[in-house]
Amino acid sequence: MKLEGRNIVVERGGRCLLDRVSLSSSPGKIVGLIGPNGAGKSTLLKVMAGLLTPTGGEVRFDKKKISDISVRERAQNLAFLPQEHVVYWPITVYDLVAMGRLPYRRPLRLPDAADREVVDSALSAMSIESLAHRAANELSGGELARVLLARALAQTPKILLADEPTAGLDPAHKLRLLHHLSAVSKQGLSVILVLHDLGLAARFCDRLVLLSKGRIYDEGAPRKVLAASALEEVYSIRAKTDWSGSYPSILPLEVAEPTP
Repeated sequence: MKLEGRNIVVERGGRCLLDRVSLSSSPGKIVGLIGPNGAGKSTLLKVMAGLLTPTGGEVRFDKKKISDISVRERAQNLAFLPQEHVVYWPITVYDLVAMGRLPYRRPLRLPDAADREVVDSALSAMSIESLAHRAANELSGGELARVLLARALAQTPKILLADEPTAGLDPAHKLRLLHHLSAVSKQGLSVILVLHDLGLAARFCDRLVLLSKGRIYDEGAPRKVLAASALEEVYSIRAKTDWSGSYPSILPLEVAEPTP
């Protein structure tokens, strides 16, 4: 199954947030959405998830308009992890992750053995089994981020859209999360991530889409997209890049001041 946005335009309050942007998922691949603050990354992800109606263009899922797909079918195939990691009520972590199974259950029915197996697998994938009986609203930001991703994985979606999933995580958990997403993508899951860490984007994404001022500046292989000229023009930084080993390195050195 493929998710495809065609010529997306979003206008709000007299401003053009996205200007004829096209984006598609790739089964078995991780697509990284990158760009500076305000480039339109989160807006585009919400449009792709069917949570925001574009001013122009359309989103299609499996060749059908996403607006024509029922909420239940959409939830069975598409998982969305928002940038905001907030839970206000004292639901246990286990029950919160189990909510990912709701699209598959009849109303008022309790999880069955198959549901519990999926939930246990999601908890294990995020290394949060020890948090299962904790109240979700008492967790740290990093812990909650992992719990919410586990809930998304419990949906067993075909496509995962995640807005800054590594935000608030320590380095070890960032790597564990991205290694896991890389593994599940190789099993056929389509993943679109918004990332700010360019080094991690270069390492884990198969394809990058660089947004600037609501438009696509460049897209393609990480080494092509993260050229020195793009880093200077789009991000206004000069950086030291190293593509020689297995782990690409992009180290910002200084702000590139605009030419007078």
